[in-house]
Amino acid sequence: MPKIIDAHHHFWDPARGHFPWMAGDAMAPIRRVFAPEHLAPLLRDARVDATVLVQTQASLDETRDFLATAAATPFVAGVVGWVDLTSPAAGDDIAALKARPDGRYLVGIRHLVQDEADPDWLLRTDVRRGLKAVEAHGLVYDLLLKPRDLPAATRLVAEMPGLRFVVDHIAKPMIGRGIYAPWAEQMRAFRGQRDHVWCKLSGMVTEANWRNWTADDLRPYVETALSTFGTARCLFGSDWPVCTLAGSYLEVKGALEECTSGLTVDERAAVYGGTAAGVYALQMS
Repeated sequence: MPKIIDAHHHFWDPARGHFPWMAGDAMAPIRRVFAPEHLAPLLRDARVDATVLVQTQASLDETRDFLATAAATPFVAGVVGWVDLTSPAAGDDIAALKARPDGRYLVGIRHLVQDEADPDWLLRTDVRRGLKAVEAHGLVYDLLLKPRDLPAATRLVAEMPGLRFVVDHIAKPMIGRGIYAPWAEQMRAFRGQRDHVWCKLSGMVTEANWRNWTADDLRPYVETALSTFGTARCLFGSDWPVCTLAGSYLEVKGALEECTSGLTVDERAAVYGGTAAGVYALQMS
């Protein structure tokens, strides 16, 4: 059977590091430790074979910890970490991470672009220099965006055809408010660049109404992503444990399975594993 890969999840300990995005009463349920032993039984129940562990902080220490976690955790096949893209030393930092005994698990880099005040942050000269370093080291760059960031992102990917980009969480459309446009048109702008851009079908339940969302609420957004990027360039991600604010691991995976039930066997194999293995060059056992 094809391997099933969750291409987007996190671990954290709120006592270690800085998590400004976790502030507020609404986030209280996830301000606790989430570790491999908490995820392992959920993966088993959902029949998920491997995962990609994704950064949560602007922290090299977290990335080092995640690489060590990957080396010690059989189901973690890759890590999307963080380096300061604005630093002239970004390339050196990536090289140092890759040179570690566990550096083989580093498959990508991400920054919390959605939290930057400047919607054109991605177009800054120093950021582009850092992205060139990501490209030079053969890594993927994960784009964590909100709809306001899409114009800059589509311009960036057009100007950097040699770098593989993955759009996280389908760029967080406002599903709970039923807002479809202009997000859909902005996403379709990626069509001309999709030879080097992929999209994670992840993070949607927390953009929907947390208490009463259904798969039908997600369906038009999933269908837009699939038609924009193609089934061979879309990949499943749980966004666990953030997703638990709105639904369980099985509920999240089940909702996406409903939305993709019309795909062929081969198309589903790509979305639920093959695409992630390919874009991140995962070393699967």
